[in-house]
Amino acid sequence: MNARSQTFEVSVEGRQIEEVVLSLLHTLLFHRTTGKFHYKQEGTYAIGTVGMVDVDCDFIDFTYVRCHSAELDRVLRKEVTAFRDSLRSSDGRLSNGQISLEFYQKKKNRWPFPDESIPWEVWTIQINNVTLSNEHERQLYREKLGEILGEKVICITEAMGRHDYLPKVPNQPLLDTVFDVSFPDVQPYLFKISHQTSGPANTSVGTTMRKLLRDTLAL
Repeated sequence: MNARSQTFEVSVEGRQIEEVVLSLLHTLLFHRTTGKFHYKQEGTYAIGTVGMVDVDCDFIDFTYVRCHSAELDRVLRKEVTAFRDSLRSSDGRLSNGQISLEFYQKKKNRWPFPDESIPWEVWTIQINNVTLSNEHERQLYREKLGEILGEKVICITEAMGRHDYLPKVPNQPLLDTVFDVSFPDVQPYLFKISHQTSGPANTSVGTTMRKLLRDTLAL
């Protein structure tokens, strides 16, 4: 089975990395998470609710929604912090990089063979680090980046609304082959996060960024 894939590319200042990545990962998982399954007897179950929390960003004019799960938020923040730290070299310079969220299901094999992980959807966020020259540019881009993230969230919502493949809900003994049942309050589809660096960042504002800022000034 070929996994669906989607890539977003975002240019950010160093201090905006965590908020940009968290806002997109949390949006994705909000749409790929269910309430906990409560089984009454084999084949019948009730699904719990998924609460939601509004999160206001500090360095971007943007508010996003995440699942009301402290443990899921902790897991994501740990991964995103590791990604951010991997982009910063020992001399303080920032590299570009990408972080991927992969949804997968397990295929159990007979002993002694290990279970297989079969991806069915992969989302990648490419981060390009830039340095803005003054506080005026930072304020303009703070607003522009909020608009860009809003467009990405709409794109995610539209993609999630399509009738594409989702793993079938299995019987209770195989529930952990499709869902991560380790969280106490929510039940996301099985996922893994990976990241890598992709070379040194530009130290100054590039042509595309300057065009964005000019367009913002013209409004």
